[in-house]
Amino acid sequence: MAESRKLAAILAADVVGFSRLTGADEDRTLARLRALRSDLIDPTIAVHNGRVVKRTGDGAIVEFRSVVDAVRCAIEVQNGMVERNVGVPEDRRIAFRIGIHLGDVVEESDGDLMGDGVNIAARLEGVAKPGAICLSEDAYRQVKARLDLSVADLGQTQLKNIAEPVRVYSLQVGLPAQAKPTAPAEGKSEEKPPPRPALSDKPSIAVLPFANMSGDAEQEYFADGISEDIITALSKLSQLFVIARNSSFTFKGKNVHIGEVGKSLGVRYVLEGSVRKSGARVRITAQLVDTTTGGHLWAERFDREMTDIFAVQDDVTSQIVSALALNLNAGDRRSIAAEHTDNEEAYDCFLRGREFWWVHSREANREAERLLKRAVDLDPRYAPAFAFLAAAKVNDYVSGWSASPAQGLEEAEKAARLAVQLDERYPYALWALACVYLWARRHDEAVRTAEKMMAFNPSFAHGQNTLGVILHYAGRSDEAVKCFERAAALDPSCPGMVLHFQAQAAYQLGRYPDAVSVLKRRILRNPETDASRALLAASYGQMGMIEEAREAWRELLRVNPAYSLEQRRKVLPYKNPEDFERFVEGLRKAGLPEP
Repeated sequence: MAESRKLAAILAADVVGFSRLTGADEDRTLARLRALRSDLIDPTIAVHNGRVVKRTGDGAIVEFRSVVDAVRCAIEVQNGMVERNVGVPEDRRIAFRIGIHLGDVVEESDGDLMGDGVNIAARLEGVAKPGAICLSEDAYRQVKARLDLSVADLGQTQLKNIAEPVRVYSLQVGLPAQAKPTAPAEGKSEEKPPPRPALSDKPSIAVLPFANMSGDAEQEYFADGISEDIITALSKLSQLFVIARNSSFTFKGKNVHIGEVGKSLGVRYVLEGSVRKSGARVRITAQLVDTTTGGHLWAERFDREMTDIFAVQDDVTSQIVSALALNLNAGDRRSIAAEHTDNEEAYDCFLRGREFWWVHSREANREAERLLKRAVDLDPRYAPAFAFLAAAKVNDYVSGWSASPAQGLEEAEKAARLAVQLDERYPYALWALACVYLWARRHDEAVRTAEKMMAFNPSFAHGQNTLGVILHYAGRSDEAVKCFERAAALDPSCPGMVLHFQAQAAYQLGRYPDAVSVLKRRILRNPETDASRALLAASYGQMGMIEEAREAWRELLRVNPAYSLEQRRKVLPYKNPEDFERFVEGLRKAGLPEP
């Protein structure tokens, strides 16, 4: 049988206490492990150019081209597990231990690897603590000059069935691997792990998506719409800390313990409920729960005509305010009243259109525009419908889906202005107008409009992120970073594009390792992104990591062979052209873009 010898970086990993976990609940453990492989482990291995040699039921042997790749992969997996274990009882947590060695291996004709290189990695994994990574001295020597690592020297260690003792180093997990620049970088800051949710000093609440009890999956949009309208109303109160729809909706359809929701999202209270719509009648149940005790602060059932739907929403928000003993003035009480229409069909079109808008695809956005246009035709005084019609047209413009971009932006501005005239306190009204100003390069107006939006809606996470984006393009990235930090607290499961803008702001401030760390998270979530791979290449270029920069650029061209710097220069709404040129500078330092 043909075989060959080579030097390889080998990573060995397994699950701590796998037999105990499967003995307690085999089906759930195996399902979680499969999900981790598809969502975290395999994508991370792929990003770092690894090859899974074999799986061992609860673990794997993986080959890498370099120890640097292996260590970065291991740290991202372990940090990812820290995030995924938040709120999970300790006896049900999945934890990995990992060993990494650089050594001689024998590759057989079927791709399998054998030899001391594999055996030592496997034995290093056996001495690692749960959640930790152990490196042999040979492996550590390859990375200690390339990465800033918090390590503990465990000294010479006798590994099982290995003749000679091996010096072992254990990595501190919970901190990202930070690449060392070849020269000190101006503005370099220590890289931090992703922010964790923490209980606010204000009463904090998450509104879970209401369960659709209608027996008709087609009514899902209606139940979701009720939940979102309540979130929108509560986000207007400065006395409350309200988790964004994006994060609270990650629990949709899941049977989770309220205490776990509280820990995961960093909130004290959770509102949950159900909706049953039948003909002209609707039944809504709602209950407010204290996540620390599991006790119910308030619960009620509403059986009403559909024409009373907005009154029910007002009742729910009022009851929450009362249960939490919030001290509201008359203006606060008026602001949280549901934006309503007397036209049931207009409301139905609005709910359907808004759900399509959240999908963010060309086809869905076209359907959103159609439905929202129908809603404003049915009720020309319904502010939310105008706001989301403008938002859909902004999506159309930004994504390049419009056949007439200039006309589309003009139509977006017209709809946004109407929404603001009808109800400027509705968050998406000012949001849409701020976005129009940004893409029209009217930066000062965009900033003023976005700041007004946040003054009216302090817990509007989508708006906080947008204010950050506007400030970044206006040349104020230091302020943008603070917006992104506040938004991350309100929306712990922020969309991948938000991560890209966080990295963009960090890049402009010269915090290139921070940008790299965030971009890797973004690429894991959205492997087909071209913009984030371009920024990753530029960040590596600024750090003097030329081969890594070129690899990122090769991946970019694989994802989008038609990527054009000139097109990006034309499209991105930078107030100061030199800000875009700083991005190009990073590519130039790495000898990119390639012909």
